[in-house]
Amino acid sequence: MLKRRKLFTTMAATLLAAGISAGAAGAATAAPSDQGQHVAVSAAGGCGYYSGTALTVQGDTGSRVKEVQCLLLSWGFSVGSSGVDGVFGSGTYNAVRAFQGWYGGLTIDGKVGTNTWAALRS
Repeated sequence: MLKRRKLFTTMAATLLAAGISAGAAGAATAAPSDQGQHVAVSAAGGCGYYSGTALTVQGDTGSRVKEVQCLLLSWGFSVGSSGVDGVFGSGTYNAVRAFQGWYGGLTIDGKVGTNTWAALRS
């Protein structure tokens, strides 16, 4: 799993740097550019909306949710047609669950806690 994740991360970074989008295998349904958005993730592993690790769950709104959505898009997971809107709705919930299952070693509960934050930023 580690080799696959490292390979995917390297490929995704290369493709994003070149301005080309690619869908993730499995549960991902749309790459960021499919939603008309360019997602830039810093070398520190974040999008710049939020840098903490507070529990973020369905129904939440604001900068924490924008960070989750941006990071999910950077991994190739669709968060719904609204994109990065700061609303943790069903699209974001489903994307979090899909990411948790794909990444491995995470509880698949749709909640973004300490471990899921770390995985999203890895």
